[in-house]
Amino acid sequence: MRLVIGALAAAAVISAGGAVAQTRADQQRFFALYKELVETNTSLSAGSCTQAAAQIGARLKAAGFTDQALTYFSVPDHPREGGLVAVLEGSDKSKKPMLLLAHLDVVEAKREDWTRDPFTLIEENGFYYARGTVDDKAQAAIWADTLIRLKQAGTRPKRTIKMALTCGEETNEAWNGAEWLTKNKRALIDAEFVLNEGGGGRYSADGKREVAAMQVGEKASQNFTFVVTNPGGHSSAPVPDNAIYQLADALKAVQGYEFPVKFTPTTRAFFTALATRGGAQGEAIKRLLADPQDQAADAIVSRDKVLHSTLRTTCVATMAAAGHAANALPQRAQATVNCRIFPGETVEGTLAKLRDLAGPKVTVTANQPIRPTAVQPPLDPKILGPAQALVAKHFPGVPMLPIMSTGATDGIFFEAIGIPVYGVPGTFVEADGGGTHGLNERIRVESLYASRDYLFDLVNAYAG
Repeated sequence: MRLVIGALAAAAVISAGGAVAQTRADQQRFFALYKELVETNTSLSAGSCTQAAAQIGARLKAAGFTDQALTYFSVPDHPREGGLVAVLEGSDKSKKPMLLLAHLDVVEAKREDWTRDPFTLIEENGFYYARGTVDDKAQAAIWADTLIRLKQAGTRPKRTIKMALTCGEETNEAWNGAEWLTKNKRALIDAEFVLNEGGGGRYSADGKREVAAMQVGEKASQNFTFVVTNPGGHSSAPVPDNAIYQLADALKAVQGYEFPVKFTPTTRAFFTALATRGGAQGEAIKRLLADPQDQAADAIVSRDKVLHSTLRTTCVATMAAAGHAANALPQRAQATVNCRIFPGETVEGTLAKLRDLAGPKVTVTANQPIRPTAVQPPLDPKILGPAQALVAKHFPGVPMLPIMSTGATDGIFFEAIGIPVYGVPGTFVEADGGGTHGLNERIRVESLYASRDYLFDLVNAYAG
């Protein structure tokens, strides 16, 4: 979900990022929380979000939160995939609460593939390495630490601050805590707005901050299954009616199709800013903004894979399996197609297009669970203004732009019930995304502590 930031670099003003030493006592206390969270395995296959939530809850309670302010949740069928909601009551009941959202689960990580143990936090050459150091335990730890700092200081904000730490974000087919809360505990998590992952910032190769980003909108992730069945037969007598070839033809049709270019208010603002860079790409962006059907302009802009995805719905084959014997015609061929659906477009509409492309001999179905339609939150000055002002304070000279994530977050469940979600700036990562979802995930040490300071101030600005 941080890929869009890579496309911003060309339009950014570069500014140096200063080192932040871990010398303050409050930083050391935060590091202990962060380290414990990162080193708690929360992968779907072998970990426990429930354990991670309990550990954070214990720290909140030690800071002065009552049992009534902490709500642990899970369901019997998924006892290891639980989460936590914490509430810091505000003094002004006329102000609707705000919600800090982060997910505790992480992408799978195999020790044999990594240079270092993925569940041991290691500091090396100015980076913290481990699975989840960025996605999303940096933010989860910062949110929990923010509540602890406010509670220990005796600070009572005007606006009630809620925090939801959930499980299931990283796997579409997993039980999703954020979805469960929105459907079963609306009053507990109800808020005027949500602060979430999906924004952040990017470093250049030489360690300078290039751009900060606030996510204002995202795509919906949805998987579809393509299936072809056939009587099969002996491979010595092949026939044209071959399940593998029919599936391949369907997938090639998907590969060759471009969904139409569309703009949201966020992506229009983003591309308008990007167009100021000039050159062939800048001129093509201007033409595309004026006429989304300008195919020549689209071809130039879409040479950048992230910009291509920001402009439209995308669908891509990600898994395939076929056949049952080396000397037999295939009786079954199956593939998974992952789509990232543009805000406002539906799963049903995307399914209809995929069926049209695949043809009558291929069965196409939408996998459960069906994701909600992505909703574009407003470009609200009350949200963007404080974030922009604090970027100028904490990261002088670094521009902040609104982005639409080409990935997907749990924010989509809150937007589906009418609560706008914003992915906050502050956590700067490398141009390659810092290894999130891949090998040797990492975050600069100075980035973690600078992000903590920025987000603490941002929460205070919104909460009063």
